[in-house]
Amino acid sequence: MNNEHTRLRKWPRIIRIIALYLITLIFLFPFYIAIVYSLKTRVETAQSPLALPKHIAWENYSNAIQSSNFFLALKNSLIVTSLTVFLAVFVCSMAAYVISRSNNKFYNFFYYLFMSSIMLPFQVIMFPLYKTWVDLGILNTLHGLTISLVGVQVGYFCFLYVGFIKSVPREMEESAMIDGASRYRTFFSIIFPLLKPINMTIIVLSALGAWNDFVVSMVIVQKKAVSTLPLVQFNFFGQYSSEVNMAFAAIIMSMVPIMLFYLIAQKYIIGGVTAGAVKG
Repeated sequence: MNNEHTRLRKWPRIIRIIALYLITLIFLFPFYIAIVYSLKTRVETAQSPLALPKHIAWENYSNAIQSSNFFLALKNSLIVTSLTVFLAVFVCSMAAYVISRSNNKFYNFFYYLFMSSIMLPFQVIMFPLYKTWVDLGILNTLHGLTISLVGVQVGYFCFLYVGFIKSVPREMEESAMIDGASRYRTFFSIIFPLLKPINMTIIVLSALGAWNDFVVSMVIVQKKAVSTLPLVQFNFFGQYSSEVNMAFAAIIMSMVPIMLFYLIAQKYIIGGVTAGAVKG
């Protein structure tokens, strides 16, 4: 009787393990397709789309680099991503600090304004933003794209920062101010070092968002000289023909830097988001 009961208890665990393996395979399947397609010729892709390549076509990678000016797009993506991360951390942390330490209606208004922007689709502001950037002369520029990406993400990042900063005791700030420290000195010397968990979360999220962005980049950037990696990949698909294999080769190459960055910093994502949500 005990043996039968033990066997019955094992079945739910076995089912859970099988379900987890199936879910893992489903999520890994797009990576399999990307890798396989990047290593096949066009003929082999048409004959057997999901089969492993019989002959590895490394030329897909070299052709993708040459035809798309890959390294220029890589440089542009690195510049935009780095600037976006810096501005997101610098601007959002200071804005959230002022909001979280003030209890007047003026700053509360800005906080709710930031919150409402989270629910606002980019398509709503797409044409006004385009017209504004044309008038300011920053369309088709990397700094114009950087400002746009920061603006799209600023509401969510301020929300995370406010929740985290509210958990930081005020006593340390008050002690610093009694000793003669200014508001800026107090923030950068006392508060900012305590924000390391949420800072790392914002760094990872903003880097992923900027590196993988396509919609905002397509609206703000139309010139090849300032194109980022997602835009370069889109150019492989034309009206009458498409270079699927080279496109997937470019995708694999563009995935490598951001995946390495994500694997290094992934432990900060869940911890920082949870801390910001719970402590808020």
